[in-house]
Amino acid sequence: MNNAQLNELKQRYVANGAASPATQFADRAENALIWDADGNRIIDFAGGIGVLNIGHRHPKVVQAVKDQLDRVMHTCQTVMPYEGYVKVAEKLSQVTPVRGHGKVMLANSGAEALENAVKIARGATGKNNVICFDGGYHGRTFMTMAMNGKVAPYATDFGSMPGNVFRAPYPVPYHGVSEDEALRGLKMALKTDANPKDTAAIVLEPVLGEGGFYPAPTSFLKAIREICDEHGMLMIIDEVQSGFGRTGKLFAIEHSGVEPDIITMAKSMADGMPISAVVGTDKVMDACGPNSLGGTYTGSPVSCAATLAVLDVFEEEDILGKSQALGDKLAKRFAQWQQDFDCVDNGRNMGAMAAIDLVSDKANHTPDADLAGALCKKAREKGLILLSCGLYGNTIRFLMPVTIEDEVLEEGLAIIEETLKELVGSKSAATA
Repeated sequence: MNNAQLNELKQRYVANGAASPATQFADRAENALIWDADGNRIIDFAGGIGVLNIGHRHPKVVQAVKDQLDRVMHTCQTVMPYEGYVKVAEKLSQVTPVRGHGKVMLANSGAEALENAVKIARGATGKNNVICFDGGYHGRTFMTMAMNGKVAPYATDFGSMPGNVFRAPYPVPYHGVSEDEALRGLKMALKTDANPKDTAAIVLEPVLGEGGFYPAPTSFLKAIREICDEHGMLMIIDEVQSGFGRTGKLFAIEHSGVEPDIITMAKSMADGMPISAVVGTDKVMDACGPNSLGGTYTGSPVSCAATLAVLDVFEEEDILGKSQALGDKLAKRFAQWQQDFDCVDNGRNMGAMAAIDLVSDKANHTPDADLAGALCKKAREKGLILLSCGLYGNTIRFLMPVTIEDEVLEEGLAIIEETLKELVGSKSAATA
């Protein structure tokens, strides 16, 4: 079927809330390229929202999935376990920087991992409250919607959210929130809303994802670790988007040296197969009773096979080195764009977790969400998938595979430059 025919089916049968606004349908893909149902070639700078750090259909992952399909597709691991689940648990325990010896539970999605992390924290501490941060994103289930630090579009239509979730500022100096102000807000929340004796955990992303790709300073993460230790609370780090090599480390928290009690992960851990994990200190993870954690499809044999292949690829192909190199290339281009365009500001990256802001006034950091939307729309028309994000909707995030070929990367960056010139012009053109 072609794009037009598929769009007709989408309009008729797919719920509006779940339907993609895109009118092209993916037919096949390889590394950083997708071909749609009409045969059009598209450069992918979104990576399935950070799921494809080693590219579409990495050959070793595809082969691992095919091999697993010939053996076992499903038993439900609580009914009859299988090698893949325990091998993934072993590997994640070895590479995840939680305190002490790590134990693991597998789930299906990032939101499911966060839900279970909260369950585990409550079980381990006997407390109920959870503190999260402005701009944070943790998922679309009810508990994770309550935890999100951004209302629209995730929670606007769905009534009351679960209680016992409290919010603190996230340090983003560019938007006027200093690290000191963020810590003051956190300590105030502990005084005014979330009594530490009733608070199970502080949950945060080491680099905001949907909130705009802002990294938390090492000193801030260390301060949270100290606050958690002082009050007997757990530190939960959400690495769903920042994990599996996006920042040049396997996990972004490794840049700080801080060891949390629990880390959640998903997205790029299986190169497109649905799986997530909660990894935590053994005493914390073992606090919940038998059969209190799990689900029918959690830790699917096929997804486990993909995860093990992904971890092998990281070792064999220096994915972390490639991530850092890609980040360096993007940082250099961002610096050039900030010189060339009045609308481009605040280029930033941690490894290949990179972003720019589009503004109408650089001096005042005035967000321009309309321009970000226009850039994404026109880039798509030119054959490039871009994603915007951020509290103000004006951040352009870069989530292309870290394995992207240099010529494809350059082609995509050139489309952005060309589109910005069409939309706003450039300084050089203005002075010519």
